[in-house]
Amino acid sequence: MEVYRVTPPKPPADRRADAPEPTAAPEATPTPSLTIDALGRKCPIPIIMLAERIGEVPVGHVVAVLADDPAAQTDVPAWCGLKSQEFITSTSLSGEGWAFLVRRSY
Repeated sequence: MEVYRVTPPKPPADRRADAPEPTAAPEATPTPSLTIDALGRKCPIPIIMLAERIGEVPVGHVVAVLADDPAAQTDVPAWCGLKSQEFITSTSLSGEGWAFLVRRSY
């Protein structure tokens, strides 16, 4: 007597269509190659300092801009968009202000 399989066998769980997507590990925050301390300076000075010094790091490296002027929260990402540089993230500093990470794109 022959036995016929009615349903095809299921592939291993990691290849099944109904298997959950593998979760990617969160990316670590990159280490800056250059830190620009613009604490205590009003905008647009942090942007001017960034524009003057971003060329000091190789393409693909990260610059940190430390600033405590609230305008920097919008100005740094906007400058990155205008200048085709990659805005990575901003984090709050343990006092006042923020650290903005920018990756040099060209």
